Amino acid sequence: MSKKRNNPETIAIHGGDYRCDPATNAVAVPIYRTTSYQFNNTEHAANLFALKEFGNIYTRIMNPTNDVLEKRVAALEGGLACLTVSSGQTASTFAVLNVAQAGDNIVSSTDLYGGTVSLFTHTLSKLGVEIRYADPSNPENFEKLIDDKTRAFYGETLPNPYLRVFPIQEVSDIGRKYNIPLIMDNTAAPVICKPIEHGAAVVIHSLTKYIGGHGTAVAGSIVDSGNFDWTADPKRQPLFNEPDASYNNVIWGKAVPELTGANVPFAVRARVCLLRDLGSALAPDNAFAIIQGLETVALRMKQHCSNAEQVLNFLKKHKEVTKVIYSTEHNTQFADRAKKYLKGGNGPMIGIELKGGIEAGKKFIESLRMFYHVANIGDVRSLAIHPASTTHSQLNEKELAASGVTQSYVRLCIGIEHIDDIIEDLDQALNKSSKGNLKAVS
Repeated sequence: MSKKRNNPETIAIHGGDYRCDPATNAVAVPIYRTTSYQFNNTEHAANLFALKEFGNIYTRIMNPTNDVLEKRVAALEGGLACLTVSSGQTASTFAVLNVAQAGDNIVSSTDLYGGTVSLFTHTLSKLGVEIRYADPSNPENFEKLIDDKTRAFYGETLPNPYLRVFPIQEVSDIGRKYNIPLIMDNTAAPVICKPIEHGAAVVIHSLTKYIGGHGTAVAGSIVDSGNFDWTADPKRQPLFNEPDASYNNVIWGKAVPELTGANVPFAVRARVCLLRDLGSALAPDNAFAIIQGLETVALRMKQHCSNAEQVLNFLKKHKEVTKVIYSTEHNTQFADRAKKYLKGGNGPMIGIELKGGIEAGKKFIESLRMFYHVANIGDVRSLAIHPASTTHSQLNEKELAASGVTQSYVRLCIGIEHIDDIIEDLDQALNKSSKGNLKAVS
């Protein structure tokens, strides 16, 4: 695609090198529902398995439908390569395990999705990877936690549910002094934020959310920016500078640029080691479904953000709302970060706390008629949930406070319905939230 065509609305439809199916000239991306691929001859097969050339071997590792999605997501984020996996949670797991092994650590923001906190604090710790938490209100907190076993920094662009924009460039700059890459979860801010432009080395997504948009398929992605030198400090990044016995002692940081002509060892290693061994493959049917959503993500994000801004103005004036949480509604420091990193919209999510506390929150959710009460984010539909009793219920009080969740906090994901209908539903539910016991409204 022409370099001039770098607008997200165009990339989402034409990104990558897919124009039509070479066998049939079909314009829509086909679903290649196959496990295996015919090798041309024994030499071709041997070259593929030895990584002397790239091509399709087995759908656990790659698939032509997934390949189109990967190229478009990479182009959308401004990266050089992408790996799609079975879920956003898998993307988070792979991103960490691709740089860290037992005895290593990463420094993560405290502002995280509850499922990521559970993954980091409990599951990865059992594998011997230590997660150290830094408050992103001061980027220097990340530097204070570095030691010679620190392999990466980790943050969320627009953390759910705290909604405090992460200091991407500031933390990235600190990391690069030590050859530590910044991994950014950009799930809640596709199109409106480009972490790679601000120094992030790796960008991950739960494609299930805003990029998919329709709530019909679960998927994740890992984008390699191509902007990080994995060989600059071999002791800092041993997994890319020490021989890998599983591939004839290949050294990934050197071999991948030589083989591909691109600085994408992170994406290649994640595919041929982690995806090969752990098998968290994205089904081509789900890749196809995500492609359908990707084609309109730029248009939808405009509507999500526009609606959210109007809902924000409504909620700030409502008598039953005691606090509104939004990317621009924090202190000056975080509001300035929203201006710096978010372009074309300040985000699609809003948090509220109600005058009547947790009981009012329950009544509010049960009174909603159009909003769906679900755990997901990023649908075209408007959604609402009480995080402390659901998505963040596995966190203790200290962890809840660190992630910005109070017992009365309600998270709203503003959809793309007509703004009048969104506000009408919120208004009637808020007015009922302060009244007597209510039964769920169907």
